Amino acid sequence: MGGQSSIAEAPDLSDMVIPRHLAVIMDGNGRWAQERKLSRTQGHRQGVVAVREIVANASQFGIRYLTLFSFSSENWSRPETEVRDLMGLLKMFIRKDLATLHKQNVRVLVIGGRIGLPSDIVALLQQAEEKTADNSGLTLVIAFNYGSRQEMTDMVRHLAREVKEGRLDPDAITEDLIATSLYSAGVPDPDVILRTSGEQRLSNFLLWQAAYSEFVFVDCYWPDFDKAQLELALVEYGRRNRRFGGLSIEDDGVRAKAVASRG
Repeated sequence: MGGQSSIAEAPDLSDMVIPRHLAVIMDGNGRWAQERKLSRTQGHRQGVVAVREIVANASQFGIRYLTLFSFSSENWSRPETEVRDLMGLLKMFIRKDLATLHKQNVRVLVIGGRIGLPSDIVALLQQAEEKTADNSGLTLVIAFNYGSRQEMTDMVRHLAREVKEGRLDPDAITEDLIATSLYSAGVPDPDVILRTSGEQRLSNFLLWQAAYSEFVFVDCYWPDFDKAQLELALVEYGRRNRRFGGLSIEDDGVRAKAVASRG
């Protein structure tokens, strides 16, 4: 994969279904490194290269929102040295790549809890959001210190306070209000959630938002996820028949024929 990818001329996408919002669980950095007898930190470093590549490719393909699960609220339980290295990589990515992202018209949003985070990390996250706030291209959503159950717990606490203080009627609580009270407020639900490394679970990621998402699981480790892998994932997504709880046109036609034959 080498160096940082640049956004080149867009390929012919006439036969490819492009999701508006792609969310990615970037899994397998440690196993990628272990198989090569490298340190986990080296695996995470190569994972950053893959982040740069998918940001460039998502922009090229016309994806409007890209959410990356970069660090979960449960990851703090990892060895202290690994957590320290991950924080260092986050700092390096923002300091090194923010100018490039801004130049590419990428808007950066960060979702996740910020209470208790180191002040220098919070400052960098705010800097990334503020510097790119007016950009109109790809929205890059970084899920950092993120856990979906904590997100929903915080949402419930917020709405409960609003009710307790008389600012909200419980009967006024709707799905839309809940959505606007989550960390991801203003970001459309993901059309597809992709996970690398062959694991097939959500791992506390976007549980509310994933209600009607398609899932695509790929066997390669995250550091090996390149443009060709992304194209294959998009092809797989394009094969899906999304019903959102209803009937597709094909299903509706089959049902109509069955009813007519009985009549």
